[in-house]
Amino acid sequence: MTSIDFYLHRIHIIGAFFLAVSLLAWSADWSGVVYVCPYCRLQRTVIGILGFLMMCRGLHNVITIFIASVLGFMGAHVAAAQNFMGWLKVNKGTFAFKDDIYLDPFLLSGAALFAIIAQVWLLVLSARNKMPPRND
Repeated sequence: MTSIDFYLHRIHIIGAFFLAVSLLAWSADWSGVVYVCPYCRLQRTVIGILGFLMMCRGLHNVITIFIASVLGFMGAHVAAAQNFMGWLKVNKGTFAFKDDIYLDPFLLSGAALFAIIAQVWLLVLSARNKMPPRND
């Protein structure tokens, strides 16, 4: 068993984790703990939808992967754009972490970027593993 197989066999558990992270982030938004940020809202929504798709192993097919790819690329683009705004501040010499570092948009957008890319990769690999072997 390769290391990626370890994660593919547990994709539904990983999906549940990402869905829980998304719901926790949304509850922080709804309760007013974090400020309203359209970038963050889109990222947490994409992470939640991809987490749900990861939990539904029976749906890992070409159409689901296409939908996951579109959503994932949109979420990754927004996360990268938000993260790049932090790098612009670094370049200008005006960057500073937020007082509550666990709520810093630079760090959270970087984490969202990694999470979304990982989710899309796992979904694609999961669908590929379900395909019947080719007879070439």
